[in-house]
Amino acid sequence: MTLMTTPPVDQEDDEMLVPHTDIVEGPQPMEVSQVEPANTNENQQVEEPQSMKFTWTIENFSRLNTKKHYSDIFVVGGYKWRILIFPKGNNVDHLSMYLDVADSSALPYGWSRYAQFSLAVVNQVHHEYSIRKDTQHQFNARESDWGFTPFMPLSDLYDPSKGYIVNDTVVVEAEVVVRKILDYWSYDSKKETGFVGLKNQGATCYMNSLLQTLYHIPYFRKAVYHMPTTENDMPIGSIPLALQSLFYKLQYNDTSVATKELTKSFGWDTYDSFMQHDVQELNRVLCEKLEDKMKGTVVEGTIQKLFEGHHMNYIECINVDYKSTRKESFYDLQLDVKGCRDVYASFDKYVEVERLEGDNKYHAEEHGLQDAKKGVLFIDFPPVLQLQLKRFEYDFMRDTMVKINDRYEFPLQLDLDREDRKYLSPDADTSVRNLYTLHSVLVHSGGVHGGHYYAFIRPTLSDQWYKFDDERVTKEDMKRALEEQYGGEEELPQTNPGFNNTPFKFTKYSNAYMLVYIRESDKDKIVCNVDEKDIAEHLKVRLKREQEEEDDKRRYKAQAHLYTIIKVARDEDLLEQIGKDIYFDLVDHDKVRSFRIQKQTPFNEFKEELAKEFGIPVQYQRYWIWAKRQNHTYRPNRPLTPQEEAQPVGQLRDMSNKAHNAELKLFLEVGRGPDLRPVPPPDKTREDIMLFFKLYDAEKGELRYVGRLLVKLSGKPIENITKLNQMAGFAPDEEIELYEEIKFEPCVMCEHLDKRCSFRLSQIEDGDIICFQKSLPIASEEACQYPDVPSFLEYVHNRQIVHFRSLERPKEDDFCLELSKIHTYDDVVERVAHKIGLDDPSKIRLTSHNCYSQQPKSQPIKYRGVETLSEMLIHYNQTSDILYYEVLDIPLPELQGLKNLKVAFHHATKDEVVIHNIRLPKQSTVGDVIDELKTKVELSHPNAELRLLEVFYHKIYKIFPPSEKIENINDQYWTLRAEEQVQNFGEPFFLVIHEGETLAEVKLRIQKKLQVSDEEFSKWKFAFMSLGQPEYLQDSDIVFKRFQRRDVYGAWEQYLGLEHSDTSPRRTYVNQNRNTFEKPVKIYN
Repeated sequence: MTLMTTPPVDQEDDEMLVPHTDIVEGPQPMEVSQVEPANTNENQQVEEPQSMKFTWTIENFSRLNTKKHYSDIFVVGGYKWRILIFPKGNNVDHLSMYLDVADSSALPYGWSRYAQFSLAVVNQVHHEYSIRKDTQHQFNARESDWGFTPFMPLSDLYDPSKGYIVNDTVVVEAEVVVRKILDYWSYDSKKETGFVGLKNQGATCYMNSLLQTLYHIPYFRKAVYHMPTTENDMPIGSIPLALQSLFYKLQYNDTSVATKELTKSFGWDTYDSFMQHDVQELNRVLCEKLEDKMKGTVVEGTIQKLFEGHHMNYIECINVDYKSTRKESFYDLQLDVKGCRDVYASFDKYVEVERLEGDNKYHAEEHGLQDAKKGVLFIDFPPVLQLQLKRFEYDFMRDTMVKINDRYEFPLQLDLDREDRKYLSPDADTSVRNLYTLHSVLVHSGGVHGGHYYAFIRPTLSDQWYKFDDERVTKEDMKRALEEQYGGEEELPQTNPGFNNTPFKFTKYSNAYMLVYIRESDKDKIVCNVDEKDIAEHLKVRLKREQEEEDDKRRYKAQAHLYTIIKVARDEDLLEQIGKDIYFDLVDHDKVRSFRIQKQTPFNEFKEELAKEFGIPVQYQRYWIWAKRQNHTYRPNRPLTPQEEAQPVGQLRDMSNKAHNAELKLFLEVGRGPDLRPVPPPDKTREDIMLFFKLYDAEKGELRYVGRLLVKLSGKPIENITKLNQMAGFAPDEEIELYEEIKFEPCVMCEHLDKRCSFRLSQIEDGDIICFQKSLPIASEEACQYPDVPSFLEYVHNRQIVHFRSLERPKEDDFCLELSKIHTYDDVVERVAHKIGLDDPSKIRLTSHNCYSQQPKSQPIKYRGVETLSEMLIHYNQTSDILYYEVLDIPLPELQGLKNLKVAFHHATKDEVVIHNIRLPKQSTVGDVIDELKTKVELSHPNAELRLLEVFYHKIYKIFPPSEKIENINDQYWTLRAEEQVQNFGEPFFLVIHEGETLAEVKLRIQKKLQVSDEEFSKWKFAFMSLGQPEYLQDSDIVFKRFQRRDVYGAWEQYLGLEHSDTSPRRTYVNQNRNTFEKPVKIYN
């Protein structure tokens, strides 16, 4: 069983199943489109799997100083494998672990191999606490290793008390099963099965399996189609329309269907799609949302008709005539797996009668306290019965979630009228026969930390089952859908049957998680016919149009190799874009006219087409090839030669474009006469260069394109001043300044151009850009914010619109500010303070944005902790435009000198525990904390003394001496407790044990200390705890003798354990199946 000894603390990223990279940040897919090895398709040849368990003992673990560490090579299925670990984490605070193809660099081109495998870190103290994760992958040259970037927290791994590292040794295990599969990539789900799958957005397999199950309940699908929608609705804003669209595509598409429209209609962002949630919780939330959307429509009540049943909670007194009942509805039933061999045993447990007697008697109104029977009986079951199997349970002893992988059987036919209808209330309708047949089995493969979901469904309730695993649908037999999903242990076949070796058994981490049954008497109504007449006409038109567009795109893509894309930029494009869309270089090629031309078409023939398109005769056209320069600018480089224009366009593209990206980029030069009509372009010799000119207006702060000139290399800028003034609309003798725009990445380079120096000496060439402006008097320069071209381009290059959000409302923009990337920390907070009307900018605290999670980063920006705005917005290799702000009650520099501690205060006589935030200078002591706390709390008496304890998992690890400095105290992982003498359930305490004292004598002191009644205390058991194992004690045992060792720590620490029931109120765990790493499912729209 895969267990975790401690729950993750504020773990933002969910589990990652990825090939390792040297930079891994933020949420990534938990599972990928996975290859399923075994199915019954005829075109697939599957050999018997070969398997092996490999154990790797790593000594001197804490002294490993390499980033990556490889195991020895082991062979499975004729292939060489090894384990790869990152002992200090692959850029995360977790151990990172992968299975690696050891000889990938030496394998032939196009190699691939498929393996199912699990990786584990063995707990050497309690083997059942070992952490194990399993997955499957098609290894290839691009993904030659696969595994888990956050395998387990480093804090757990390196903590000797947890048992994963013993004597500085860590034990790692790999179980690998290799299957050889042919013809995987050409598999066609629609052709082989008649059904299509759903694409995985990153971690949405849990949703895909549920959607396929609901889709294959035809009555439900028909109701969804009949929900009112209009042609003006958009799928991303309408859950009914998005679900209709999805179901239509599942019914009529030939390839797998995307779910992005649906998740967007939920109000989910990308981060939600990378968070794995609980399938049962999504089922409830989605059905509640649809039930609400169906109100007032022709399909109102469909959810209730399909899924709603009722049961009766009762309490019946034994000795008096009194009975209390309460009717409740349910849409699904949660059945216990632990301790139950099958579904019937779970139902037996569900209706089990509990006796209320002794201290637990029932108060029956006028009869007072009475012995009673308490239980549940069903009034009616729904036509579609959804059974949620409690594979995940909360372990109160270990305070964490665990997955129950025990064997649990479920029948093909479920008879809930068995044994004289023992599950049903006497008032239940006897005319209804509660015989159910199995429709679908939802499976969870993995552990409590994460895994993969898929579903086995028989859509028409025939003998043919299908497996829906994201994009892939395969035919399966009944054994695969039922028996192989029971869970429990599996025995692998012996690789050397001639030897008398023990068969290798391993826990099956893939098992049924949710079952859907359909009542036999309702199946004709539920499994009904759904065809096009059930689909709204506007929906059919919309979806057929979308399908035609998709088909066009597919054809376009399939024929792409026969065509060349030619992008033609003209003066009109430069006029339109410069100063609006762009400021640097000349044009955005994505916004110019684009032509798709067959590669064999002669370029001269293409010119004829352009003559018609642009109204420019062929003899007036001259085409320039664009080139990317070493400084990353992109400029027209040279005209095409007559010989080149005679070539086919495909050949010209290959000649001009070394990247072979199917695009030929050209600039069309057209001469203009005095009346602006096209004329032939002037002749160009080697002495001529074409220059482009931009005009800057310093007073308005505007830049625009004004034209181009063909000039002599030997000429000087001053010789062209009159022409430039004419282009700008200035007087002929206007004094102007000229600048060459050289580059803009990574920084702006724009240099003053000497008007009296020749273009050749100034190293000006074809395609260069000259910016010019009026010469400003000094007074005007001071009045302009950006008085010259270089300062304006610098401003534009660094200009940044930043969206500010309150840290309390991280999804909503509060305001936007135009800032500069080179603004200092002080510049930014001053502008924010000014915007919100705050006098003291030092009370502003900023937090950067996590581009992967779309959330604020966990740590705020320290006071002057970054130099510039640019550093605030960068997140690894991505740049954000979002910052979060908060207004503090004291200046940030002062706050950073303080230590904030969360302290739980336990009063001597009150049960309530109150959390207090104590804020003191970092140099303060524990005594100062206690003094400060005394001013905030009400003590049981004025002279009561407090002490501060460090508590973790119901154990006291430390009493802080009053003189200890608080700077290094960690209140994030440990609980800080300040107490008078008080004990609540589960709260540890200290007790002095005297030499020679028996347990009976110690118990008397404990009973007096805790003020427990004799009757209750008689039920308590006492045990000596060491290595986490209890040794129960007798009253005559000498307790002191058990506590002889002094050099114990961590898991070896020794305790006197008190075993008793908790009679105090406890938080209800609404969804016991939600994994520890999961956040609640929310549908926002």
